[in-house]
Amino acid sequence: MRDRRWVIAASLGIVTTWVAAGAQRPQTSLPLDPARERGASITPAYEGWYQNPDGSFSLLIGYYNRNAKEALDIPVGPNNRVEPGGPDQGQPTHFEVGRQWGVFVIKVPKDFGTKALTWTVTANGEAQAVPFTLNKGYPISPFKELGMGNQPPILAFSQGGPKVTGPPTGVSASFAGTMNQPVSMRVWVEDPKAPGDAEAAAARGGPPSVATVSFHKFRGPGKVTFDKPRIPVEKQGDMVSGSATFASPGEYLLRVQANDESGEGGFGFQCCWTNTYVKVTVR
Repeated sequence: MRDRRWVIAASLGIVTTWVAAGAQRPQTSLPLDPARERGASITPAYEGWYQNPDGSFSLLIGYYNRNAKEALDIPVGPNNRVEPGGPDQGQPTHFEVGRQWGVFVIKVPKDFGTKALTWTVTANGEAQAVPFTLNKGYPISPFKELGMGNQPPILAFSQGGPKVTGPPTGVSASFAGTMNQPVSMRVWVEDPKAPGDAEAAAARGGPPSVATVSFHKFRGPGKVTFDKPRIPVEKQGDMVSGSATFASPGEYLLRVQANDESGEGGFGFQCCWTNTYVKVTVR
């Protein structure tokens, strides 16, 4: 487990490099600069790597949109690319404001060795690039926090259906809808609580919550509006529902995230939250 202070610094983009985006050098954002409302950059964030049962490795990646009020859509291409082997390796094309944790995974072979991938995002004329390697200082345990034994919430998109937990590895459900008409989504939520969680919640003066589910646009051609962007889950196995309304027809990927009491980014320990994708076809 890495030093927590180092993780927090890295999550804010300190381990990034600035790449010139043209002859006119724009004003460069420093890692701890206060957020501007608009006109700032987007910094990729490397959460770390973990090994898969087949011997391959997964690189867990997020980002930090430094704009306080400007979400951006940047299509895969020169301004949103992963190299080598890209430009498309599953990265988002919609960037919400603020820090977004562990939103996609790149799987690399077990013989990846000392190679590196680099994600470059150019926003508002400023390019930020971060390399991803199997550096010995970057291993993470996203499925179980080693200190307290906490684990991420478990999601299912039908009652008794397949369950997903931890970092995003694929599309968990597909929906269809009509432009400007709400598309309903239901999700069943559990959380394997670590010993002491209930006692800790009681000490804070409230009941132990299961998780909070949130909905996010990941890719798609138009604006998406959620009726309830964040939904608390009060009991194990509860079903919660939300709806999304799409301003344009086309294919969309939405990210569904569940956070337990450890909150966004799991207090910087890269555990324990769950991200997965749902596909929506809009007519």
